[in-house]
Amino acid sequence: MADTRFPQATGTMGQPYRRYEALEKVNGSATYASDVKLAKTAHAYLLTSRIGRGVIRSLDLVEARAIPGVIEILTHQTVGESIRQTQALYTGGYVADSVRPLGSAEIAYWGQPIAMVLAESYEIAREAARKIGVSYDVSEPASSFDSAGVDMTALEPMNLGVGDFKAAYANAAVKIDARYSTPVQHHNAMELFATQCVWDGNRLTVYEPGQYLNNIKYGLAEQLGIDPELIRVVNPYVGGAFGAKGFLTQRTALVAIAARRIGRPVKLVATREQGFFLSAYRAETRHHVQLAADSTGRLIASSHEGWEVTSRADVLALGGNAITLRLYGCPNIEGRVNVAKTDRSTPGFMRGPGEVPYAFAFECALDELAYALKMDPVELRRVNDTKVEPIAGLPYTSRSLMQCFDAAGAAFGWAGKTAAPGSMRDGDWLLGWGCAAAFYPTQAGNSAARVRLSSDGRVHVSSAGHELGQGMYTMMAQVASEQLGVPIEHVTVSLGDTDLPPTIVAGGSAGTASLAPAIMSACDAIRRRLQTGGSPAADVMTAMRASGLGNIEEFAETRAHGLPPESVQGMYRGRVAMSGGVHLPDRVQLAFGAQFVEVRIHARTRELRVSRAVGAFAAGRIINPRTAHGQLVGGMIWGISSALHEQTEIDERNASYINANLADYLLPVNADIADVQAIMVPEEDNLVNAAGVKGVGEVGTVGMAAAIANAVYHATGKRLRDLPLRIEHVLEEV
Repeated sequence: MADTRFPQATGTMGQPYRRYEALEKVNGSATYASDVKLAKTAHAYLLTSRIGRGVIRSLDLVEARAIPGVIEILTHQTVGESIRQTQALYTGGYVADSVRPLGSAEIAYWGQPIAMVLAESYEIAREAARKIGVSYDVSEPASSFDSAGVDMTALEPMNLGVGDFKAAYANAAVKIDARYSTPVQHHNAMELFATQCVWDGNRLTVYEPGQYLNNIKYGLAEQLGIDPELIRVVNPYVGGAFGAKGFLTQRTALVAIAARRIGRPVKLVATREQGFFLSAYRAETRHHVQLAADSTGRLIASSHEGWEVTSRADVLALGGNAITLRLYGCPNIEGRVNVAKTDRSTPGFMRGPGEVPYAFAFECALDELAYALKMDPVELRRVNDTKVEPIAGLPYTSRSLMQCFDAAGAAFGWAGKTAAPGSMRDGDWLLGWGCAAAFYPTQAGNSAARVRLSSDGRVHVSSAGHELGQGMYTMMAQVASEQLGVPIEHVTVSLGDTDLPPTIVAGGSAGTASLAPAIMSACDAIRRRLQTGGSPAADVMTAMRASGLGNIEEFAETRAHGLPPESVQGMYRGRVAMSGGVHLPDRVQLAFGAQFVEVRIHARTRELRVSRAVGAFAAGRIINPRTAHGQLVGGMIWGISSALHEQTEIDERNASYINANLADYLLPVNADIADVQAIMVPEEDNLVNAAGVKGVGEVGTVGMAAAIANAVYHATGKRLRDLPLRIEHVLEEV
């Protein structure tokens, strides 16, 4: 019997096969980085800074060294220049944060590693780290937007616009002027940040969970000053990531140096608290949105200015208004992006990095405009729907935004909404209904794959991709199965190893869009060699048996639309190169969706719950509806979490994180998540890539926070413009 939780195979959707790696994950045989058993392993423990800015005056290691089982203690005095200064990812380098590990006595942020203890056991290393005496010369850190000493910078190259916004806005009949904010948030994946390094002569093997192992390989080689071909990075499974494990962090070089110095494998598993500082996070943002419309609801002026926190060491700005201002038709547009340089570690990419915060602001403002116009929010979007982006006049490759609103609205029962705030009630519960658009850039990068067909009907497909839980194993097996006409049970997959053909970072919802075309190209080459006519439907195995060959193996490279030829060489050196979204010269590529939610707010206690959520998403061809459905539902749940729960609290005195643990960092549990429905709207787009895939990993999260905030307004008549939305924000009488 078919599983009705997700669509079955159609013209635009493949078969909903079960996960390739499901059994290994269920029975515990899936091997993660920290599971690898190496002989005579030494255990590492990091000591991190307890000030937000300053200089280490002295380190007292005597008591720590005296503990039996301590092997070595690395500090800036013993590491220093051993790790080379390299460029950050955002300026053409590899590392996610350019502050060199144990490079000097300077402290750039709270939680910065200041020593690493090596011992015979984890417990001994941890105890010794706690015995290290540290004294500092302390300076006052700038922790966030309003701190003294923060460096606020306008990023003029990110300005965009068309027409005359100021004049159009000034003369408009209906206008909205509102400010919004989103907080710091951390990924908190189940798997902690772990690294194991072992040297065999001058060759180094690294076991580390990562979303881009070739980035680790080449970046680490640059830091250590060795030939990249002497480094192999292995990791067949990642226990959650979505940006946190996207790129090389500074811990890896420390573990590699430690293993080389003591001549033994070294294993580091960072604590949950240390994970808040060792890797990326979603930085806090602020927004100023101004919208103006005529009496029919047609937009005539639109402005979205954003402010984002970054570190002093590296400038990272996500600029999600590059999409929000292109999402609807409008003749007069203005957009700006600013960064606040603070004494914090460098932020990074978290599911829907710029899209989640910028969509919250813009889609809330659009809802405010709908109420000012006394117009249904869905109809306001319909009036401003466009097949051409409004700034450069470029066509969308496909655009199913309103089909998503129609599908989700019908499933939700939107037609039964009464418009007035506070007009819907269920006993002691105030009911609120809200909606928002979801969107995410359809991106792709260069990729390579190897496919081998054997005369016994077995197929092996390999690439240095990454299984984060998104279903990469399954996708690779399924594409090869479909292209060669063999049962999926006859396909084996290898990934997560830099010895395999390179592919791009498993991020930006671009993994399948990049790797599937490479697998298809390799399979096509096999069919051509067998002279089957090049069709996936041809009987490949009949031709294989007739050929008398034992094996046919083909290697294929594909280059994404919009990337220059030289970018293929960059792929072989772990360089980040993706194209798509709104940054192509000839077209715009986006995946779309619509989020509808019902909130229930208790009239007396003001308890706030999301009781129903329905999302509909159009993302090109869906290779596997089962895994895609899981991604979309998971994204919607993360969106609920982002709206109602998640906030990393900052101590303004020292720029530390107060709730850097799973006890105090709020995450949803089963009781917080009720009815969540994800609908996949059929869509065909033959321009985005050879597979017709747009990607689903992140679009499911985008827009959810805005839909919830809009529903809260409908329930209470109170506009909440700052995330997260919590009980104390709706305590006032309505």
